Amino acid sequence: MAAPEKTSGTLLRRVPLTETSLIVHWLSPDLGLLKTVAKGARRPKSPFAGRLDLFYRCEFLFVPARRGDLQTLTEVTVVDSRIGLRASYLQSLAAAYFVKLIEQVAEPGLPVPELEDLLERGLNYLASKAPDWRAIRHFERQLAEALGLGGPEHPAAAVIRQTFGELPAMRWELRDRLWPAGGAPD
Repeated sequence: MAAPEKTSGTLLRRVPLTETSLIVHWLSPDLGLLKTVAKGARRPKSPFAGRLDLFYRCEFLFVPARRGDLQTLTEVTVVDSRIGLRASYLQSLAAAYFVKLIEQVAEPGLPVPELEDLLERGLNYLASKAPDWRAIRHFERQLAEALGLGGPEHPAAAVIRQTFGELPAMRWELRDRLWPAGGAPD
């Protein structure tokens, strides 16, 4: 068995694997997108209980997979729960949009510290402030810049859509809820 590795990251997604286990998706500054299996995480007395929730910033240990891309999660310490993201539906929706965008453009296992830093800044902003349409557009512009796409003459959302496909559906709900009456430009 390989020696455990330690890293930090933001929890992006949790997917049931079995009745007792979860697949947990992370974004780590030094490992990029990473998938781990948390064995027994769904049991009431699991050592992972209360430590694996969306948008949590954690330090964790995992055992690298011998084959495939599913590492084994062995230990988790919550560094920042970002409880403010749960203050309103719009804060949670905007955070989910940021995460979906990052997942759409990032390559698994390829560290891109700029993307991780952008997500951290975006989630931390949303944890302390209600989202507005300018914040959403700013995140999109910063993402396009980090990817080396577009410029001021091209809307960031259009450039991202052209390069990576349709934007996550929650963008349109955010636009409808955050833009003042009359609709928003894309």
